[in-house]
Amino acid sequence: MLMRDRRAQLRGGFTLMELLVVVAILVVLAGAAVPIYTRYLENSKKDRAWQDTKTLANVADTYKMRHGSPPASLQELTVPDDSGVPYLETQSLTDPWGREYLYEAQGSHNTIGKPEVYSLGRNGNTQIGSWMPTPP
Repeated sequence: MLMRDRRAQLRGGFTLMELLVVVAILVVLAGAAVPIYTRYLENSKKDRAWQDTKTLANVADTYKMRHGSPPASLQELTVPDDSGVPYLETQSLTDPWGREYLYEAQGSHNTIGKPEVYSLGRNGNTQIGSWMPTPP
């Protein structure tokens, strides 16, 4: 009995098999977590793009109320007005995927003729627009 206790005290590390089992478990967990995380990131980009389109459309509508006509393009909103302050910063015209937001002064989705702003999404064929009631 005394010899067994002494051997247990001398053994201070892990065996190679124990380390391999732990590494295998970590690899399986990482393999399952990466797709979930990338899906989460993509959904957050969609949500941000939808919120940005709503904000940009509201700013364009504010410009229309102040000046009597909608801006010709979103870039017009980055030019300082009479007070010397622009409506928007230039970097706010870029969607989360690095493309510029698209703009229509008289939108086709709204029945009241409000300006519409939209993004083409990650792959360029999905519209995320200011007229949508919820994010896609």
